[in-house]
Amino acid sequence: MNMIEKLGLAALHRVNPEVAHDMSIRALAAGLVPLPGGPVTSDRLRLDLAGLHLANPVGLAAGYDKNARALSSLMRAGFGFIELGAATPRPQPGNPKPRLFRLRQERAIINRFGFNNDGAEAITARLGVRDHIIPVGLNIGANKDSADRSADFEEVVRVAGTASDFLTVNVSSPNTERLRDLQGADALAALLDRVILARDALPNRRPVFVKIAPDLDDKALADIAAVARQAQVDGIIATNTTLSRDGVQNGQKSETGGLSGAPLFQRATHVIAKLHRETKGEIPLIGVGGIGSIDQAWEKLRAGATAIQLYSALIYQGFSLVPEIAKGLDARLAQENMTLAEVTGSGVSDWV
Repeated sequence: MNMIEKLGLAALHRVNPEVAHDMSIRALAAGLVPLPGGPVTSDRLRLDLAGLHLANPVGLAAGYDKNARALSSLMRAGFGFIELGAATPRPQPGNPKPRLFRLRQERAIINRFGFNNDGAEAITARLGVRDHIIPVGLNIGANKDSADRSADFEEVVRVAGTASDFLTVNVSSPNTERLRDLQGADALAALLDRVILARDALPNRRPVFVKIAPDLDDKALADIAAVARQAQVDGIIATNTTLSRDGVQNGQKSETGGLSGAPLFQRATHVIAKLHRETKGEIPLIGVGGIGSIDQAWEKLRAGATAIQLYSALIYQGFSLVPEIAKGLDARLAQENMTLAEVTGSGVSDWV
């Protein structure tokens, strides 16, 4: 992290968390954040993920740039792929403020945004004018007041599917009432059937991922693995934020919402390992939750992830963390004389 980034982060941490979030998006969009200029890559880092050609396995998780406002800069931040959103059919303001809280001591955040976004049409318009440097996907959801949530998912696929390189079915946000109920086997199977049909009607096929919560027991994870295999989804993103406050001492831990950041690492990595075993490694897994170092990224891969995503750690360590992890993985692969495919799942037994 250089001095400009240190000063920028220090300034952002002096203001309200949501104001700081918006300021960081504006700074990126204006080109004020030092960036490497493109994806970090090498022969060791390149991979195919569900038909997507990635320069490296380090992605941006959904939730940071919900509305594709800083997309051009984010594509030059070193990532191998980016996920935007979540997008709903109609714009919605989300939950009342305050709804974002920093837990500095734990390097964590709690949010209860509630799918605040500009709506699928506005986001799609911004997606359509980008340069195709790296794959850019869209996390999709349902409006809070929707009478038919499955229809909302279908609508976002129809509107945004062609402009997106992949689509992520978000059934795991804790901040939309009853959304997590869609993770039940029957409800998830019905939802995915409708999403896949909508995807198959697009002019060009787009991979469909499903994003799940870390707060699922072994039976629920087994059910999700079975449904994902039956529906022929292209990947599972594990995990979203947690409702648990295990290991958190910060006074704001009682705030309602999903916790992300460093305290989530153990729980989310255990879920990846369980899913890898349940799917027998046949479905690509994208590991998210608590990654803030090269070693943690490596462990997420060992637990069964094909690729990883970052978000909360960027709030505390800045965007220089992206090339740092990508280059660190490259060096580690060379040191261990392994390929990415060989690392994936090689340490599952350490995590289950």
